[in-house]
Amino acid sequence: MTNRVHKRTRDDHASEVAEDYVEAIGDKIAANGVCRSMDLVQEFSVTHATVNNTVARLQRDGLVTTQPYQPIELTAAGKRLATAARKRHEIVKSFLEAMGVSSRTAAIDSEGIEHHVSKETLQAMKKILKNGWPATER
Repeated sequence: MTNRVHKRTRDDHASEVAEDYVEAIGDKIAANGVCRSMDLVQEFSVTHATVNNTVARLQRDGLVTTQPYQPIELTAAGKRLATAARKRHEIVKSFLEAMGVSSRTAAIDSEGIEHHVSKETLQAMKKILKNGWPATER
């Protein structure tokens, strides 16, 4: 059991950066019509080299397309990943707020939790958000 738990955590860590980047790219495109490398430099407070390396990996993995000095576009796979990451993020943030966590703290905490929450836990969070807390827990 322990090996499976640790493997899942390692796998989650491996996908975190990709999910954060495609989510941010999707958000920038939605807000501004385009996403440029500089937007990501500012968003993540990292260097141009870091953004360029990460975008190159995303491009290699089929999540984005771009050309030198051109905006970054999400592929269909990138859009699906960004949408899934955004939904998980919003569910976790809303759940934390429903527990009484401040909006500011919920926004910060959900940024990490969203990558590690299981489908089962996410479904339970959605159920509680929809139906309220179980009577046995009140």
